[in-house]
Amino acid sequence: MFKQFTIQAPLPAIEAELQQKIDGKTKPLGALGELENIAFQLGRIQQTSTPNVSNAKMVVFAADHGVVAQGISLFPQEVTPQMVMNFLMGGAAVSVFCEQHHVPLRVVDVGVNAALDEHPLLGNRKVAFASKDFSQEAAMSAEQVAQSIQAGVDEADFAIDDGVNLLMFGEMGIGNTCVSSCMMTALIGVSATDSAGRGTGLDSAGVSHKVQIIEQSLRRAEHATGQVMSEWSAQTLAEQVGGFEILAMAGAMLQSAQRQTAFVVDGFICSVALLFAQKVVPNVREYAIFAHQSNEKAHKMLLSHLSAEPILSLDLRLGEGSGAILAYPLIKSACVFLKNMASFESAGVSDSK
Repeated sequence: MFKQFTIQAPLPAIEAELQQKIDGKTKPLGALGELENIAFQLGRIQQTSTPNVSNAKMVVFAADHGVVAQGISLFPQEVTPQMVMNFLMGGAAVSVFCEQHHVPLRVVDVGVNAALDEHPLLGNRKVAFASKDFSQEAAMSAEQVAQSIQAGVDEADFAIDDGVNLLMFGEMGIGNTCVSSCMMTALIGVSATDSAGRGTGLDSAGVSHKVQIIEQSLRRAEHATGQVMSEWSAQTLAEQVGGFEILAMAGAMLQSAQRQTAFVVDGFICSVALLFAQKVVPNVREYAIFAHQSNEKAHKMLLSHLSAEPILSLDLRLGEGSGAILAYPLIKSACVFLKNMASFESAGVSDSK
């Protein structure tokens, strides 16, 4: 069994002070829209009226998936280690955006199906060389579930112990939209038709095939466990249809929340990781800032299920933390206005009556 988490919701005592400070700035009430909500949330999490996210970090978890053998992706599995190297060499979208915004990037191998050379930006927490093909057998063992989640816990601790005050998560793994759709179906009971999308660019026939594989996989898992999927524990769900990097993200989110540190949720796959984390401890949701609504069709449904208001909607469908890092300047702006913007009183401006 994986680590047990104790996550307290942010204390409410500071809420009145925060709201008064936000409302007292030189603007009409609510005029900064979602920025005000972000400032309020960060202030609650950090228990201060001057929240700070200047020491942010991006952590991208990478792994491969056995279900790729069923032809559910346009790209071969070899692309996963190739893209990991692209991250490390600074050539990926998340790499250049992290460089632009002066945010350190770390890539963590939790299950890439290749031996990767050591690199200063690479964390080696490999659980196995890819999960099993969950259309044929359980994706992983109980021990591998625990190892995957612990990889995320350790990465969150590593960052927070180093003074990081905002964590952003991304992922890389060919086939992981299929895995995420399967997990989403098991977690909230929507149909595979609703949860499965085009991923990296499947045509309609490809999406239909993905739906069939998800349905087949869930039938197999229900038969193997003797339970309908709505009765599965988080442990059972992870063993049957999980992905190493998705569970590692969930572990990192849970540990971030346990340590009262805000984190940024990227796109569809990252949102499924949060959905799983929320099944483990519901309060984890209090510490999540949602970066964007992606192009993946199920993401809008999932955000609605999570009662989430994403910052951006740019029709992105890249993953790898790209949406999270693009939202980061706006998250910083929420802190800046709360700290530096004049109040009606300090500026000598007449307030509305």
